Amino acid sequence: MYKVMLVDDERVILEGISQVVDWAAAGTELVGTARNGIEALDKIGQSRPDIIITDISMPGLDGLGLIEKASEAYPGVRFIMLSGYKEFEYARRAMQYGVKHYLLKPCNENQIHDALTELLQEHQDAQVKEHVAGEMKQRLQRVLPHVKEQFLLEFMTNRTYGPVDLEYYQELFDLELEENAVRLLLFRIVDEHDYSHLFAIKNIASDLLPHVLLSTTIEGKLLILLADSADPAGLKESIEEVRAAFTRLYKLEVTAALSEADRMIQSRRLFREALQYLNHRFFIGEGKLITKNDLVLAGECDGLHVEQDAEQLCQLIKSGNTEETAVEVERLFDLLSRQQLEIEVTRSYVVQLYSAMVHVCPPEEATEFTQRMAELPHIDTLSGLKSFVASSTARLTSGYYKNHISRQSSAVEKMMDIVDLHFGEADLSLNGVAHQMLYMNPDYLGKIFKKVTGENFSNYVNRLRIERACDHIRRGGDVKVFELAELFGFGGNSQYFSQVFKKWTGMTPTEFRRIGI
Repeated sequence: MYKVMLVDDERVILEGISQVVDWAAAGTELVGTARNGIEALDKIGQSRPDIIITDISMPGLDGLGLIEKASEAYPGVRFIMLSGYKEFEYARRAMQYGVKHYLLKPCNENQIHDALTELLQEHQDAQVKEHVAGEMKQRLQRVLPHVKEQFLLEFMTNRTYGPVDLEYYQELFDLELEENAVRLLLFRIVDEHDYSHLFAIKNIASDLLPHVLLSTTIEGKLLILLADSADPAGLKESIEEVRAAFTRLYKLEVTAALSEADRMIQSRRLFREALQYLNHRFFIGEGKLITKNDLVLAGECDGLHVEQDAEQLCQLIKSGNTEETAVEVERLFDLLSRQQLEIEVTRSYVVQLYSAMVHVCPPEEATEFTQRMAELPHIDTLSGLKSFVASSTARLTSGYYKNHISRQSSAVEKMMDIVDLHFGEADLSLNGVAHQMLYMNPDYLGKIFKKVTGENFSNYVNRLRIERACDHIRRGGDVKVFELAELFGFGGNSQYFSQVFKKWTGMTPTEFRRIGI
């Protein structure tokens, strides 16, 4: 119920309205009356009404004065004005305090009821709007970090994004992106890693770098948008601190590339520059900060993307698929042949491919593969370079294939040993076996078990249990079915044991014992 106070200096009107209006029907209750504005102000603090129905013309403090002072002290109170005056000036002044309901005397109970109903509906609508707006604001705050990441990613990769989008998002993020100069900073982790490592670099950078505006992950790297610094040397020192802190905490090397400064609308060009700087790490080594000053000018390799090509080739090598690796080498060198680049540019591309391959070769062969790199400057033809790379990739791929097979066979043998020890336990499962094998993924173990044995893990376990149960029956003679179920991993469930037994032997345990096979 909403609480109402009635204020009028005429006793007859005050009592009449109090008695004739069905307050409850309007969803309200009358909590007090007053004969003037001064008396009303005293009572508002005690009864705390939601709505005040007040006359305009009253001694001491009139209705307009009451509205002014009550609105200041109690901002949530709503008003309905009663007056015998028809001049608009009173209504206009009342409107300054948000008063929308203005009833001329004499008015009946229906008019008051309608005014109350309308006012309450407005109040409820306002509460709903406020609640919805609050929820929307909370949701926006939760998703805003993801929106920021996605915006930066799209702005770097989607050419349809332009000044209009930039203006919209800078207002959404409350950032000055359009006019101020920015730089792009790329971080690339040298060794194998997962997303959590990129997230760690992001957190370290947020703490140590000045003027971080936005960040996102792109092509397996962390991209950070920085406001241009008045102290470039200090910015580089901060980036080195980020790299050093990450390497110290996670024992992984990280390479960084910092673009030149320009307006945000030019950020796609800055991103291409940063990638170019990062690709130059071959010449100066991993685990460094690379800027434009570190670049050595060379020919352009249009249509070739050495970093992506090297990553793709290394993934194929590690997969152990010799045919696909050979096809990829053929594709790359066909492209090089059609490009007809200068020999040193072509050699540089091949050297970077081979350098990536060195990083994925087995430790026992790393020295030999690294030493072979010295042969590349002395190979004078594209076909010679192709033969060199093809033989190296074939050797590496074959090694990975043999290693895969060896590891899989070893894992399956260990699984069989575990089953052999625990086949009598009812809770024996693929998940449990995976847990005993240093928390290996059960889905992966199930796949390699099927690949090596040709049999599902659960079928293998049940078959082994039934074979052992058959041996036990042969040796034990008159043994109970429920005892067999308990001994051979069915938890005493003799009915289920009998079903599985019949599935594998074609007869029930009782029939098997009677026949004596």
